[in-house]
Amino acid sequence: MFNLKVFVAEFIGTFALTFIGASAGMANAGLVGVALAHGFVLAVFVYIYGNVSGTHVNPAVTFGLALNGTVKWGEAVVYWIAQFLGAILAAFLVKTFFGDVKAGATVGSLTASAPVMAMIVEAVLTFFLVNTVLHAAVAGKAGPLAGWAIGITLTFAILAGGPLTGASLNPARTFGPALFTGAAVNPMTYVIYFVGPFVGAAIATGIFKFFSGSDKVAAPTPVRAVGRKTTPRRK
Repeated sequence: MFNLKVFVAEFIGTFALTFIGASAGMANAGLVGVALAHGFVLAVFVYIYGNVSGTHVNPAVTFGLALNGTVKWGEAVVYWIAQFLGAILAAFLVKTFFGDVKAGATVGSLTASAPVMAMIVEAVLTFFLVNTVLHAAVAGKAGPLAGWAIGITLTFAILAGGPLTGASLNPARTFGPALFTGAAVNPMTYVIYFVGPFVGAAIATGIFKFFSGSDKVAAPTPVRAVGRKTTPRRK
């Protein structure tokens, strides 16, 4: 089902995340600056468009919420199209303004040297992000602080994984700049930055369902004596 409001909200949110995040990298804001740029943008847009689309702005988050049943798979396609288009336009403008987008791309020391390890890093970090989204926003445990909980999670994930993989946690965030750096033709880009985040999101969803299950223990079923007849006691 196509929902124009959801499409526009996800397009603008992903555009903002990619544009601000990549621009911070291009401006040599440093690891802390880049992490805060991403985290602040995500937190703010959760409050701006959370009531419209939930502010996924990330195909991996949408994947996790579709697995959880929070959104339908047909709706997820709308999210994904909007997210990728938003990221592509943002990367195009960053390249137009700065003349290059390499410093704003999501790459790290493991990207080329150890792609399997890079994929695992992306999976672990995405697990943290989707775990927070599910518990803080979907389950409502963080209340009005959900936006900041999600934004802070992205911030500390980038602080930890930025030097290793660029800490994308977001296939759209990676794909936009990759179109203009040549990385889009490298199969390992998809292994690291698509498979990794989707695996992390799937694990987070599975664990969320585990925690959300009932804690009640079923009453034991009475065991009947088999093969033995009982006679009423005589008075």
